[in-house]
Amino acid sequence: MHKKNIIWLASYPKSGNTWFRVFLTNLLSDTDVPANINDLTDTSISSSRKIFDEYTGLSSSDLTFNEIDCLRPEVYRMQSDESDEILFKKVHDKYYITEREEPLFPAEITKGVIYFIRNPLDVLVSFAYHSAKPIEKMVETLNNSNFAFCNQDDKLQNQLRQILGSWSDHVESWITQKDTPVHVIRYEDMIENTFDIFKNAVKYIGLKKSDSEINEAIKKSEFSVLAEQEKEDGFKEKMIKSKSFFRKGEIGDWKNFLDKNTTEEIISNHNSLMKEFGYIDNNSKPIY
Repeated sequence: MHKKNIIWLASYPKSGNTWFRVFLTNLLSDTDVPANINDLTDTSISSSRKIFDEYTGLSSSDLTFNEIDCLRPEVYRMQSDESDEILFKKVHDKYYITEREEPLFPAEITKGVIYFIRNPLDVLVSFAYHSAKPIEKMVETLNNSNFAFCNQDDKLQNQLRQILGSWSDHVESWITQKDTPVHVIRYEDMIENTFDIFKNAVKYIGLKKSDSEINEAIKKSEFSVLAEQEKEDGFKEKMIKSKSFFRKGEIGDWKNFLDKNTTEEIISNHNSLMKEFGYIDNNSKPIY
């Protein structure tokens, strides 16, 4: 009998996942000072190569991407079995079925999923900065159904391959799957209604925390605190070419960077989901 003790913190990149992980780390720690952004151990990354190799006793560099995918669910089961606590796992993979015909993220060990979604126009700008890539290249990425992280065979990266697909593929894969319950959080609501959104998420997870504890953890996770920590000590999850991980986090920043054609291309490619989540109106005009 498996324990249902894993909460997957899933998102397309640059959608608020890391901010929420910092908040959780602060909520679960007993110190008076803000948690260090380089010590988010309570919310480990599900695609860690090191963790995979430790649990399987294999060297992932000797395996194909698909062989690794087939073993990943078993690694999560082992982690679930050995823990009496809720485990939080950051995920950038889309939700899909492996060659063994089972979900990459097994339902029998899953307590729930929190899925973070953000306006793809803002994701585009933030992701371009984060990856040190021009906007035009990033448009291709957001529209690319074959997009994946760490899918090069020529060098060994510290994370395993993660298949993301296009922005719409990613969102759809998580919100339409029927294996596990999903609690969707819009990044824009995290910014505009922080306390209520974070309190609802804490309730969904099943943590017993008071309003003042939640408020305190939010304060310790403010953007200015994270940016200052990164300035002083760096952030190990930052891409090498990027100047900083915590940039602005603003809503609607895309208006300062995207021309009309780029904006229309993103809206055209991701129209139905952008409508569904309130990023464009019925005439396909941006709301944020």
